[in-house]
Amino acid sequence: MSGHSKWSQIKRQKGANDAKRGALFTKVGREIAIAARAGGGDPDANYKLRLAVEKARAANMPADTIKRAIERAVGGADSVQFEEIVYEGYGPGGVAILVETATDNRNRTAAEVRSLFTKAGGQLAGAGAVAWQFEPRGVVVIPRDGQDPDEIALAAIDAGAEDVDSEADPLEIYTSPSDLEPVRQAIESAGYAVESAELTMQPKSTIELDPSAARQNLRLLENLEDLDDVQRVTANFDIPDELMLEAVTA
Repeated sequence: MSGHSKWSQIKRQKGANDAKRGALFTKVGREIAIAARAGGGDPDANYKLRLAVEKARAANMPADTIKRAIERAVGGADSVQFEEIVYEGYGPGGVAILVETATDNRNRTAAEVRSLFTKAGGQLAGAGAVAWQFEPRGVVVIPRDGQDPDEIALAAIDAGAEDVDSEADPLEIYTSPSDLEPVRQAIESAGYAVESAELTMQPKSTIELDPSAARQNLRLLENLEDLDDVQRVTANFDIPDELMLEAVTA
């Protein structure tokens, strides 16, 4: 299982409580606002908004809350305007980390992100310092639900997917950014339920760390994602199998 898949699994299992759900609503609400402001409030005509709305529904965000987020975003000057900023840095052991944010105060966000890197023994880096180690990809998540992962993988590949992590639970299907929506639609048409579909940044390769350094980086990733302004964190280290249960139950 890839490092990304492991980190995704940890986040899903730890994010089940009400406090985490409230934070997720805040982050998804900002994603909806940014997409709606940039491309309009009609999900059928705005691909990024449709993805954000589907993510909100998957998180059980109430329909009225989704509607209000869209209306505020397209409603004019009174709505809060969020700016998307990506921070790049190094964690303990030289791990490359991308921090995607949506903020209405870049000075606050930069200070909070920098502080966490410093406390963890890492450091922020300049634009482009680590971004070259990642690539944009689409990820479609499919619950196993007793289904044959090989059959799902074949359906995904036939639909144009580039790769399938059949060891992950739930399964993760990887696509080029432009193929995300066609692959999602094809998989649903084949009768498989889609848990989520989103555009992400994926590490081109991962590095191995000793357990101590891996724990340090996991704590840094968790602390970064706990910030209200942070939408997504991606790193290029592999999480040792023995730390998975420890990380999920911590």
